[in-house]
Amino acid sequence: MKLSKRGEYALRTLINLGIAAEVKRPLVRVTELATAEKLPVKFLEQIMQAMKEAGLVESERGKFGGYRLARPTNKIFIGEVVRLIDGPLAPIGCVSHTAYEKCSCPDETHCGLRMLMLDVRNAIAGILDRYSLADVVEVTLRKMRRDGIAPPFSEPVPAVRSRAAKALHPRLHPVEGIVQQLLGDYSI
Repeated sequence: MKLSKRGEYALRTLINLGIAAEVKRPLVRVTELATAEKLPVKFLEQIMQAMKEAGLVESERGKFGGYRLARPTNKIFIGEVVRLIDGPLAPIGCVSHTAYEKCSCPDETHCGLRMLMLDVRNAIAGILDRYSLADVVEVTLRKMRRDGIAPPFSEPVPAVRSRAAKALHPRLHPVEGIVQQLLGDYSI
């Protein structure tokens, strides 16, 4: 499984819409989303249409229109988005749960390659289906706040610098698993 540019852009955009929801921004225009992540607007519009049809986002038309998430961030799972945009997670068709294809080997039941690829598929699905958009948004916002970076679509956040100021903020518990490994230490 390789995440395509469409899949990457879809996830980055959903993260930004999740951040917008957290900072109480009701709607975000597609041009703002594209600008925030340096994405091609026309390509992003196509991705947004696919996500709208799947019920991940909703839109309002008009001068003050834009996009927002159609569901709470804790009800949108990363695996769901990847499958929607890029298709099955399985590296070969004979181990896919959603798009099974009979393989060319003579004995599928005892095929060592199939057994290995089933483990790969299960590991990928286990990670992507465990994390919700809420998990990723939380980690992203926590790290931005720690580094004094204003989240997109919000007012600037002042950085916490002094020990006294840090003492006023309780330590935040990191999200466990792969997200923690990828982003490193992001507690205040």
